[in-house]
Amino acid sequence: MAVASLVLGIISIVIGVFFGNFGLIGGVIGIVGIILGVQGKKDPAKKGMATAGFVCSIIGTVLCLIMYVACIACVGGIAALA
Repeated sequence: MAVASLVLGIISIVIGVFFGNFGLIGGVIGIVGIILGVQGKKDPAKKGMATAGFVCSIIGTVLCLIMYVACIACVGGIAALA
């Protein structure tokens, strides 16, 4: 679970940085990573990796949702000018 959380967190960050218009998908991936990170913390051997995945997932989720809102605001602004 810790490895999956870390991978999903990294994917969420990449989607948030490079693909802002897919922010909703990245947000969902980040939320799943957060859930897996919390579950992964139960295993003492992989607690560090689970924490890293948890943090990356939180950062990716916030970043994706901010980019998603920014894209919607841009489209709304362009529509208001037309």
